[in-house]
Amino acid sequence: MDRRTFISGVALGLVVVPFDAAAQQTGRVYRVGFAASATPVSEMAGLEPVHRSTRAFVQGLRALGYVEGQNLILERRSAEGRVERFGDIVAELVRLKSDVIVTVSTPMARAAKAVTTTVPIVMVTSADPVGDGIVQSLARPGGNITGLTAAVGPEIEAKRLELLRAMLPGVSRVAYLGSKDDNDWERPYGRSVRAAAQASGVTLVLAEFTSRQYADAFTLIGRARPDALFVSWSPMAFADRSLIVDFATRARLPSTFFFRESVELGGLMSYGVNLTDNYRRAAGYVDKILRGAKPGDLPVEQPTKFELVINLKAAKALGLTVPQSLLVLADETIQ
Repeated sequence: MDRRTFISGVALGLVVVPFDAAAQQTGRVYRVGFAASATPVSEMAGLEPVHRSTRAFVQGLRALGYVEGQNLILERRSAEGRVERFGDIVAELVRLKSDVIVTVSTPMARAAKAVTTTVPIVMVTSADPVGDGIVQSLARPGGNITGLTAAVGPEIEAKRLELLRAMLPGVSRVAYLGSKDDNDWERPYGRSVRAAAQASGVTLVLAEFTSRQYADAFTLIGRARPDALFVSWSPMAFADRSLIVDFATRARLPSTFFFRESVELGGLMSYGVNLTDNYRRAAGYVDKILRGAKPGDLPVEQPTKFELVINLKAAKALGLTVPQSLLVLADETIQ
């Protein structure tokens, strides 16, 4: 498998067209709802948000001619990790008469689908929108939802385990930290890593957390004494990446994540999509819809590049020597 590219069966390109100058002259102000799952609202605020991915989305809109205070109202909302608030947030954005609502996770997209079938929804990331019943197909989503996925299939989790085994050739026991709320273990992505582990003789130890409660999961991992930590790509695990990285560091556990943001905080390695790029590309979907495109006619776009990021400082602290084969494959190493 090429380290940078997964090829999907459907060509799903997005052509970004500059903002129509005529639309600016009409004086219309567009209202876009932006619904985050866990990011603190304080980090989403302003013309240059502290939160890097939100900033990429705002900058993407600006590059297309949408400027807050001129022709754009950006309604920022966040559940701040409270899953039970997802539906209420979308309902509020619908009541505000948002022209488009942007969701940043599969659970939020599912909540949006349950709330409205008319307001256009753009997904920044999703796992299996067809399998989850969010869209009819990737090429022709139908309905009011379109956007981007963060993977092209569950096989990426098997690839992550393969890369972890390349980092730790003698690994035999790995803790799988997943969300009980999202049932990561039984979903296709969890089943993929389980099958890969069984085929390679690796024992996976399930450690589930619920609604941002990690004490039981961390205690279980401590008792199981695994060789490494495999963190699922659930939205809550991403939201609580700092907490998880801190635990892995204290426990001296080599860790693998889906998103690079966890490696930047001190995790050992990651292999997955570049979130910032997804947020920027989501702005293109918003632009198309505001200019009249129907979301059901816009193909759901899958990533074509995945990046391997390795934290050399974390490796050194763990007493690990990163194999040259992985250093050659890495898209980026963090000193």
